[in-house]
Amino acid sequence: MSEPVVTRFAPSPTGFLHIGGARTALFNWLYARAKGGTMLLRIEDTDRERSTQAAIDAILDGLSWLGIEWDGETIYQFARAERHREVAEELLAAGRAYRCYASPEELAEMRESARREGRAKLYDGRWRDRDPAEAPAGIKPVIRLKAPLDGETAIEDLVQGRVTWQNRDLDDLVLLRSDGTPTYMLAVVVDDHDMRVTHVIRGDDHLTNAARQTHIYDAMGWSVPAFAHIPLIHGPDGAKLSKRHGALGVDAYRAMGYLPAALRNYLVRLGWSHGDQEIFSTEEMIAAFDVSRIGRSAARFDFAKLESLNGHYMRNTADAELLAALEGALPYLPDGPDVAAKLDAPLRAKLLAAMPGLKDRAKTLIDLITGAAFVLAERPIPIDDKARALLTPEAQTLLAKLADAFEAVEPWSVEALEQTVRAHAEDAGLKLGQVAQPLRAALTGKTTSPGIFDVLVVLGRTESVGRMRDQGRVAAVA
Repeated sequence: MSEPVVTRFAPSPTGFLHIGGARTALFNWLYARAKGGTMLLRIEDTDRERSTQAAIDAILDGLSWLGIEWDGETIYQFARAERHREVAEELLAAGRAYRCYASPEELAEMRESARREGRAKLYDGRWRDRDPAEAPAGIKPVIRLKAPLDGETAIEDLVQGRVTWQNRDLDDLVLLRSDGTPTYMLAVVVDDHDMRVTHVIRGDDHLTNAARQTHIYDAMGWSVPAFAHIPLIHGPDGAKLSKRHGALGVDAYRAMGYLPAALRNYLVRLGWSHGDQEIFSTEEMIAAFDVSRIGRSAARFDFAKLESLNGHYMRNTADAELLAALEGALPYLPDGPDVAAKLDAPLRAKLLAAMPGLKDRAKTLIDLITGAAFVLAERPIPIDDKARALLTPEAQTLLAKLADAFEAVEPWSVEALEQTVRAHAEDAGLKLGQVAQPLRAALTGKTTSPGIFDVLVVLGRTESVGRMRDQGRVAAVA
């Protein structure tokens, strides 16, 4: 019986949760769920100068927002430093590691010599078999691994295929620094072993690390986990995704009004495919996901495609659920706190009633707020220049008569209101649009909106008539 699958996501808390890191976490989570296993979260906070609590909070918050749930307690790498040192000492005692007393000047000379001669190997191994009794005074040693000197190191990568390195090109890597702190390479291997990680799914910028980490596994006599190195995400121009391409952090996508389910769906298709299917529920993702279907080529981030996908999710989300998503996102959206301050039961009811027309025209939650401006506006509402041009004296006279008629409309419904507006248009010898356009301008302050009769129903009789009469008063003052 095979051992249960255990994956891990291991970010460094030196900034926000990068969109590429979010995809890596998603792939780890999906693979674990697909195989009935577990995904663990490890915060690699050994860089004490750059690691911050704010970054840790951003990572945890970003994962939670995306709906990526890890198993068990969060593991902090720095807290395990004593265990890392213990393994280094164990390797030293077994003769599979050694103390190196090379000075900074000697190391710099070695690096320069290697560059001059075109050698990949930077350290010349001068303390590998040297008697420690020859150690110079005043030099605190590092502990280095005795890496194999000949042959090759190979991994069968689940994405990249078989990858090999010539051992003559690989250094005796440092396990413990001279101040006794463990290096990233050692800490990662020890943690993955102790956490019983079976599959290491990470970006292919870590591919070379797999060779060096395999040497540590072998030196300890530990089983090497399966590796899956996934290509990085590139921008639309084919270059590595960077700040110049736009948003990088998951928090930025929340602030731009994307739904977590839509972003999750978009990320899963960046480098992974399942036939021609583009839209996946979470259950479908889990059922279909396997690392064998991750491509070797870098995926390009297409912001227009993400926006289109988000629009699809918004249109297919139940109105009440979308309103709840909007309300939950308000603290992160531009002008969101101002909207949140206005939200009361009557306004929520109006937004819910308006939602069918609003979501059909929106691709993000910000679009939804923009579209809902006519609901959120307070009298007298602001009128933009294009709408103001429609409110001619003739139009205002028509609106005044229409407002009188609206006072008597029963029931206040789309059908009854349309019938009333059509009758007034016919009486005035006008087409429906010639009445509907200034009516829209008076009710919304804009020239575009959801259907005008839907707008009337959402606003209600009192608010609608009040806004129409406001324009007559503005004209009178002018």
